[in-house]
Amino acid sequence: MRSFEDYDPITGTIIILLSAGVSMFCTEPVIQLLSLIGAVSYFSARRKKTGSIRTHITFLILFLILSAANPLVSHNGVTVLMVVNDNPITLEALLYGINSSVMMISVLYWLRSFSDITTSEKLLYITGAFSPKLSLLISMSVRFVPMFRRQAEKTSDAQRTMGLYRDENVIDRFLCTIRVFSAVVTWALETGIITAESMDARGYGTGRRTCFSVYRMRGHDIILLAAGIILSSVCVTAYAAGKLGMNFYPSLSRTRPDILGTVGLICYGILVMLPFAAEIGARLKWKYLMSEI
Repeated sequence: MRSFEDYDPITGTIIILLSAGVSMFCTEPVIQLLSLIGAVSYFSARRKKTGSIRTHITFLILFLILSAANPLVSHNGVTVLMVVNDNPITLEALLYGINSSVMMISVLYWLRSFSDITTSEKLLYITGAFSPKLSLLISMSVRFVPMFRRQAEKTSDAQRTMGLYRDENVIDRFLCTIRVFSAVVTWALETGIITAESMDARGYGTGRRTCFSVYRMRGHDIILLAAGIILSSVCVTAYAAGKLGMNFYPSLSRTRPDILGTVGLICYGILVMLPFAAEIGARLKWKYLMSEI
């Protein structure tokens, strides 16, 4: 069994997007809770304890702020809990804020895990599968950012050596920064022209462009991808049929899940736990193999 990040990047990306996407567009509180549990479980399984605790604290503070902000801004609802400066604080606005905050925090956890497992090579592979030209554009843009920074440092050091970069006051510092920026922008334009001429000389654009990658879609990747699509489709079908969902305004009203709604919740719960199950399964298999040595 392989860890989730060892699966094909397209498979991992689609699973994470499906998990986060269903949570973003569904108002069912159970869906939001399952999404948060799955996202936190997978994030905690991958991260070291120290870094994980810092992230949990940060997201907890963000959750409290977002939850408290909605009832202070929105005063819709019929159940008034208290009145602050002639503004009613309603139960519906409070619960809607909590539900929305859970959704946003779970999506942030999914995106944080996605950024952890997605390297530059995987990102280029994902974009190259849909558009090789887009993949080339992204690779050139990512490469250009550190080049721009290094050139700015070199230009700044050269001007300091010549005595043109002064830090005595704010005006001198601003003027020197503008001069460095102008020089670096000129260098960037010249580099772009040279790159374009070099690509043209090598025959770029004369034929169909392909994208090389070391990743290959294998059987277990297809199985996991198909499982994710089927599970999310069942959940989306239940939501589209009106079997899942909750209305917060003007009063609370929740659709009681029937058989289709219950199956949709179960399928979504399995979907969001797939990354965590793959991670834990890979670790248990590794420990078992190590114990056999």
